[in-house]
Amino acid sequence: MAVITVNGKRHEVQASPDTPLLYVLRNELDLNGPKFGCGLAQCGACTVHVGGRPVLSCSTPVSAVEAPVTTIEGLGTPEKPRPLQSAFVAEQAAQCGYCINGIVMTAAAFLRENPRPSDAQVRKALDGNLCRCGTHMRILRAVKKAAGVAV
Repeated sequence: MAVITVNGKRHEVQASPDTPLLYVLRNELDLNGPKFGCGLAQCGACTVHVGGRPVLSCSTPVSAVEAPVTTIEGLGTPEKPRPLQSAFVAEQAAQCGYCINGIVMTAAAFLRENPRPSDAQVRKALDGNLCRCGTHMRILRAVKKAAGVAV
């Protein structure tokens, strides 16, 4: 058994220590934001924050989690979205939406460190997140809008 804090709530989870954090979040805690994309830490769909840093939850064993976890459900709510989430809606940056969890979580951590990014910096920050729908320009505009940078 492991004890983790997710979105401000403490949870005792029954998973074995080597269980990926993603499986605990989805299967034990019923959180649907983080997605299983590749299972190989190559697509970014499973990104969450651990201690404020973006982490690929498909390749992070639950036993390695020593800081609070934030999923997209903990960033904001439909009633009170974060500015980044509002920008993604305004720019219609999601098509199928499968990748957006990882992109938003990666962008949120990136913008905390770099609140006034250039296009090149945003592209580099999101390089590990795959989107097959082709909304890349909308995603870029959404991140820049959230940062308050002219788009």
